[in-house]
Amino acid sequence: MNNQKLIDRLIEIAIAEDIGDGDHSSLSCIPEEAQGKVMLLVKESGILAGLEVGIGIFKRIDASIELEVLMADGAVINPGDIVLRAKGPVRSLLQAERLVLNVMQRMSGIATKTDEYVKLLAGTNTKVLDTRKTTPGMRLLEKEAVKIGGGVNHRIGLYDMIMLKDNHIDFAGGIEKAVNSVKAYLKEKGKKLKIEVEVRNWEELEEALKQEGIDRIMLDNFDVETTKKAVKRIAGQCETESSGGITKDRLREYAECGVDYISVGALTHHIKSLDLSLKAY
Repeated sequence: MNNQKLIDRLIEIAIAEDIGDGDHSSLSCIPEEAQGKVMLLVKESGILAGLEVGIGIFKRIDASIELEVLMADGAVINPGDIVLRAKGPVRSLLQAERLVLNVMQRMSGIATKTDEYVKLLAGTNTKVLDTRKTTPGMRLLEKEAVKIGGGVNHRIGLYDMIMLKDNHIDFAGGIEKAVNSVKAYLKEKGKKLKIEVEVRNWEELEEALKQEGIDRIMLDNFDVETTKKAVKRIAGQCETESSGGITKDRLREYAECGVDYISVGALTHHIKSLDLSLKAY
């Protein structure tokens, strides 16, 4: 299933979850023939994200809704900005309201936070990666928000990259056995997937460097000084990634070690939604 089909399914589920057997609040007091207009109003500065999904929600609820789109995903927004105007049956506008806001507020919050991290890395060659620490069912939207904010998707799921973390390595009997098994598996299945290996200490780093075919080494919970040494040791052999509780105030320190990537679970895991509002006018 492609990404758009998954997003369409998510919209269908969200509508079913919210409306159930009917929006009885609107059905009970809004005449069927009533027409109205609403505007999507910005109440907090940040980066706009989720607009395309929001449009999809409006159109799925009622194809007759007319939209005047004034901004685009990735735009810098400030209080008072109007993102779009919508015109159509009042019942339909009310049914779409919360779903549109839920998606766009969360995605805009993620994009805004990502933008803050990306700006901290200005002038370095390090990129910010997201992780799989996402809301179940919302991953595609949350990872799209990271991209809109200027970050990079690490991987979408378990299917598009080989990532050997500590538990894989321990269960497989060590890095060498794990990597050899992966290469045999990929050959047997005819798959071409990048291989990343997590290392927890210098000994594991040396073991990983002995293996052929590794595309990236993740330095898990390495301090800054050890990271500098590790980047020099790895140089030219594969990509490098730092991970493990790297806070915003220490991001630059790790980037200046020369790592290619820093993965930050907080981009999608600890999120404050951006304040947006849908108002009648």
